[in-house]
Amino acid sequence: MLMKRVVVTGMGALTPIGNTLDAYLEALKEGKSGCDYITLFNTEHFKTKFACEVKDFDAAALVGRKDARRMDRFAQLAVAAADQAIADAQLDLESIDSDRVGVIWGATLKYYSSHSHSSQQ
Repeated sequence: MLMKRVVVTGMGALTPIGNTLDAYLEALKEGKSGCDYITLFNTEHFKTKFACEVKDFDAAALVGRKDARRMDRFAQLAVAAADQAIADAQLDLESIDSDRVGVIWGATLKYYSSHSHSSQQ
């Protein structure tokens, strides 16, 4: 089996307990919980009123108002985390061979706002 080398050059995090990697790691050390009342949609018709939402996030500040309106919240958070990871890596994007670069990301609920919108209808 041919082993390929993988190098993690940068990380980003937008989480219920911190919107930067440093804030997230500090909150983890302190044992903070991100669970709070749901604020992103009306919970009137749902039994659950608590969730772990990413708060204090302004997609328009990152991608502009027009693009932010066109993007699902899931995509907004992914772009913001990728932007943080690129900054964390301190990479010179002009000198990178795009055929040798990859991105690994994770999310807990894909297309969150699409789901919440559908559930309200």
